[in-house]
Amino acid sequence: MALLSSTKLTLAELAKRIDDSSVQTIAEVLNETNEFLADAVWIEGNQPGGHKGTIRQTLPSGTWRKLNDGVTEERSETRQITESCGILEALSKVDVDLASMASNPQQFRATEDVAFLEGMGQEFASTFIYGNADTDPEEFNGLAPRLNDLSYGNVYNNGGSGSDLTSIYIVQWGVKKTHFIYPKNSKLGLSSEDLGKMLVDGEDSGEFLAWVTDFKIKPGLFVHDARSVIRIANIETPSSSSNSFDDDTLLRALRTLPNNGRGAVIYANSTLLADMDIDIKDKSNVNYQPSNGWGLPTEYFRGVPVRQMDAILNTESAVT
Repeated sequence: MALLSSTKLTLAELAKRIDDSSVQTIAEVLNETNEFLADAVWIEGNQPGGHKGTIRQTLPSGTWRKLNDGVTEERSETRQITESCGILEALSKVDVDLASMASNPQQFRATEDVAFLEGMGQEFASTFIYGNADTDPEEFNGLAPRLNDLSYGNVYNNGGSGSDLTSIYIVQWGVKKTHFIYPKNSKLGLSSEDLGKMLVDGEDSGEFLAWVTDFKIKPGLFVHDARSVIRIANIETPSSSSNSFDDDTLLRALRTLPNNGRGAVIYANSTLLADMDIDIKDKSNVNYQPSNGWGLPTEYFRGVPVRQMDAILNTESAVT
């Protein structure tokens, strides 16, 4: 029996997952930790493909009036912004005869479903940070392309240069701050639909019957208030570098958040979180609040939750 190409699940893959006629537990060594969905706020969009919102541009300030004189006419100004959703979709196709060779065909299919869920989750996390609809119109705009200029008031420079850099991203979640969107009249979150047996194209010719599962999510990102997203850019790695993580910059950034930072979360990769853990060893440092300074990783900085985002790279180019 010929093996199919790497784009399809093969007999060789079945053999790897079978041990003494039972389906093995797979060591998921490719998994990442991206702890953003537990914090995120989701809103159904008011458009079929996204969401349109209105933000305030200017405020009337009033007039210091003297007696027998008038008041200057004023008005506020608003601006409408529209954000689109993308469609991230994948199809798992398992040859019916291949699945029948496993002692538990449904369990065998489930081992593949887990891989699809993890892979799509990683792609979603990466797009949340780096998605760029200008270069990839199918995606939604993530945080990095929105915060890509040091002249912006919500982008801080940590001083690094080159392409061995990383960033800290701060998001203040809320209906009027920053939230994810999904298209009007569609489903929230990642859906998984078992389509049953379907005819699919063969590798070389013809068609064959396969068990097909459809995975789909339609997310977008909407920023109502630009002050609610912050990037501390140009952080050099490793921590021994001269422009490594500086928590003074993080303190300054947090102070600019509206409403005293209510709903804010700090996102950093494992490299920077290790630097924070090292800072905990200094008992005079009161900025960090772990549950146990010696036994557990950093969980809060000045009361703001700290989350691990493996999707944030250590190979970012310098923001100028």
